[in-house]
Amino acid sequence: MLFDTHAHLDDQQFDQDREAVIQRAREEFQVSYIVNIGYNKEAILSTIELIEQYDFIYAAIGWHPHDAASCTSQDLKWIKTLTHHPKVVAIGEIGLDYYRNHSPKETQKEIFRKQIRLAREVGLPVIIHNREADQDVIQILQEENAAEIGGIMHCFTGDVDQMNRCLSMNFFIGLGGIVTFKNAKTTHKVAKQVPSDFLLIETDCPYLAPHPFRGKRNEPGYVHFVAEKIAKLRGTTLDELAKITTANAKRLFQLG
Repeated sequence: MLFDTHAHLDDQQFDQDREAVIQRAREEFQVSYIVNIGYNKEAILSTIELIEQYDFIYAAIGWHPHDAASCTSQDLKWIKTLTHHPKVVAIGEIGLDYYRNHSPKETQKEIFRKQIRLAREVGLPVIIHNREADQDVIQILQEENAAEIGGIMHCFTGDVDQMNRCLSMNFFIGLGGIVTFKNAKTTHKVAKQVPSDFLLIETDCPYLAPHPFRGKRNEPGYVHFVAEKIAKLRGTTLDELAKITTANAKRLFQLG
């Protein structure tokens, strides 16, 4: 039983075979739960469609930092309304991206803060996107008291010290395909040291496919290879790793 905590199944890369991809995840790789991420208006709408079609797919909804410049107060009100949907389990992915800088930094920060406040208001955890913005992300999470709701540091690539800072704010560490790369030594250290009750696995599909599919389209079933690698690094079994990470995700997302 595996739980992919971060997927983009509504992405156009799945338009030709989405049903087959979902079926393969369930039947070949024993993926029992998926959280799909709606990160702007279009993706939120398609994510809501998915969760109403599949009983094992849940939604996180939010405004990605790339699109921060287009986010209006009406959009945030709309997101708040959608949080009443019983299968919306988190606000995300939200955060800062100073690598691509598709939106001005100050706008990214403002929309990030507003969404943390929204999440606190509705009592949902947040899923954090952080690219080359470590200091500002941590500072905003602290200043906005994000520890009150907690969440996931999605696609975590920081070191052990940064991991500990995130853990102190009640954040889970989400590890994906990067952990399977030979040269990802820092991520390997994190995978070994993150406390069992704060470890989550994800794909970020269709991006960041794990070895042996690196460079190809990723899919939810490949969370199996992420779990397998982490289990090896931690000296445990795939079954035990799957059991722990699924229990963690169900606890965070308040799933029965």
